[in-house]
Amino acid sequence: MDILSPLGYIKVSSIRMQGLLLLVLVKRQHVPYFRNLTNYTRTGLGGFWGNKGGVAICFRLYGYAICFLNCHLPAHVSNVDQRLNDFDRILEMQNFEKEDIPNILDHDLLVWFGDLNFRIEDYGLCFIQESINNKHYSILWKKDQLNMIKKTDSLLQQFQEGPLLFQPTYKFDINSENYDSSEKRRKPAWTDRILWRLKQEPFDNSDEPGECETFFSPILKSYKSHMKYKISDHKPVTATFELELKSQQLTTPITLIPESQWITPYDLVISYIQSPDFSSSPWDWIGLHKVVIRHLKDYVTYAWVKDNLVSSNEGLNKVYINASSFAEEGGEFLLSYYSNDLQAVVGLSEPFQVRAITGPRVGQNGEWAKQREEEVTLRGLLCSHRLSFGEL
Repeated sequence: MDILSPLGYIKVSSIRMQGLLLLVLVKRQHVPYFRNLTNYTRTGLGGFWGNKGGVAICFRLYGYAICFLNCHLPAHVSNVDQRLNDFDRILEMQNFEKEDIPNILDHDLLVWFGDLNFRIEDYGLCFIQESINNKHYSILWKKDQLNMIKKTDSLLQQFQEGPLLFQPTYKFDINSENYDSSEKRRKPAWTDRILWRLKQEPFDNSDEPGECETFFSPILKSYKSHMKYKISDHKPVTATFELELKSQQLTTPITLIPESQWITPYDLVISYIQSPDFSSSPWDWIGLHKVVIRHLKDYVTYAWVKDNLVSSNEGLNKVYINASSFAEEGGEFLLSYYSNDLQAVVGLSEPFQVRAITGPRVGQNGEWAKQREEEVTLRGLLCSHRLSFGEL
């Protein structure tokens, strides 16, 4: 996150099972449209927690259901049937409680990737290595087990994959770009793959346009391996997509309106607008973050929206945040609104400046202290307070 956070990426979810790790990071501007996050973990034979199996993270983005499925399937050339059986079993064992998504295949987009362990059949080691040296990859595609199976398997035919224009990613000597030189001399193979599947819509032969037409299309921009990484006997593979969509969720239920500049150590009063169809919870909170956020709970401080409510009038609410916890801090910050019911951030503010002062400050003509004196209503009790150094 030291590299990705400054680029605006925020970790919204992660799941790990032994050697399987799945992280989902989202650009900051998309976070309020990221909902219904669910993690699923299922293992291999017998349901035992091990190194083979699959982990999944499912969510909605701009109203579309998306699922990432990371799998590690059984190894060796002869185990192709076991790989297929394990994949079917991983799909079947995903439990979905929501009625609109009863099955993992009901997601609008399913991205399937990992060490799928499919190998190259028939060809010998020398022929494969010679083909790789001459970059005659298309010869090897024909005997790639996954490509061969897709010709006859109706489910796998629904998955798309980019062209394999890079050399096989397995098996390498550690800390080198040389293929396996051990006694086993494993044949090179494209074991590490990234595929995707769009939801199969029921056939409709009517000429009538739908009431709510949707547009949702992933476009593959790159599919490649990275030879420079040498810490594993595999070479990593990446795929980059552009996701074209017609948003089904155009607005966020919360609009946060911070002060243009907050001078600490005085408490901050936050205004936010709540849409009429949004129901808040006593467990909702507003977080104050430095502008570079690592994850959704990477806050400097936070306030419960009900406990710290100052006023509420026709959808416009005001909440205060106590500044005493970071009276010495300054810089660029932003606010987030976290919904406990939705288990998601449903509002992010624009960045704003925080300026810190370390001692009493008197403004021109002695007006500073007078400007910081105000009346606030806390939970129905009218009180008069002098706001000074983060204390009421």
